[in-house]
Amino acid sequence: MIRRIVVLCASLALLATACADRNAGTLGPVRGDPLPSANDEPSPRATPSGETSSEPQDDTMSYEVWFGHGNGPWLFATERTEPFDPAIGTAALNALFDGPTQAERDVGVFTAIPLGTELLSLSIEDGLATADLSGEYESGGGSASMFLRLAQLTYTLTQFGSVDEVTFTLDGQPVGEFFSEAGIVLDDYMTRETWADLLPPILVQTPVVGERAGSPITVTGTANVFEATVSISVLDAAGNEIVRTFTTATCGTGCRGEYSEAVDYDVDRTQAGIVRVYESSAENGEPINVVEVPVTLVG
Repeated sequence: MIRRIVVLCASLALLATACADRNAGTLGPVRGDPLPSANDEPSPRATPSGETSSEPQDDTMSYEVWFGHGNGPWLFATERTEPFDPAIGTAALNALFDGPTQAERDVGVFTAIPLGTELLSLSIEDGLATADLSGEYESGGGSASMFLRLAQLTYTLTQFGSVDEVTFTLDGQPVGEFFSEAGIVLDDYMTRETWADLLPPILVQTPVVGERAGSPITVTGTANVFEATVSISVLDAAGNEIVRTFTTATCGTGCRGEYSEAVDYDVDRTQAGIVRVYESSAENGEPINVVEVPVTLVG
């Protein structure tokens, strides 16, 4: 395991305070395909073999890029689509270091990875991805920022079926202790499980931010909520709730499960809208752990 000498929850509170301004907004984590766990294969279009793809070389490829959002702060997954390139792992990391798009920033998405961080090389062998990063990766920020940027790197790489574990070097040099002030000792390879405590209570994977979402909207993700019950609403451009429903995750109340629901809606014209995903409080029924994803509703 990665030894984290500084207590994680206290560190996250510090980062939440430091990032309060850039975390404004209600959008939760979103992406285009169901989130693979550390042991699952992702969508074939996002599966490399080392740095090459054995899939048919279509015109485009899509992959995850993981950022941060909210006052957790929580991991946030989004998606990029671009012309096909067999070096999809390299493309994903380059997109990670480019940071969120302006549209994502507008709804509070941020990155803990310092500006100027570059990917110098990437190799994938026997399930282990090794990224050589420029020294900027370790600069700036407190301990919680360091935890989040390590998680961003790990989740972005482990989306691929060929990657189970992640390690990295800085300017070609091995890293034993990352950010000495935080006491993060890298004495083992990183996996998704290493950073599972940075996942939000409700992770929305589809729809993605800004998606033109016709009826029915397919709402998918993972959640760890009371009695595994995930509530879903669709709001129109005026903020009126036009649909309310719920679904059940495959696990809940202390464990994370997957959920998926096709939600029918009807509007008289194409307009901006919001897909709201939330948990009803066991105490008073009020919405908690609310995730709001802005979309375009098709009339």
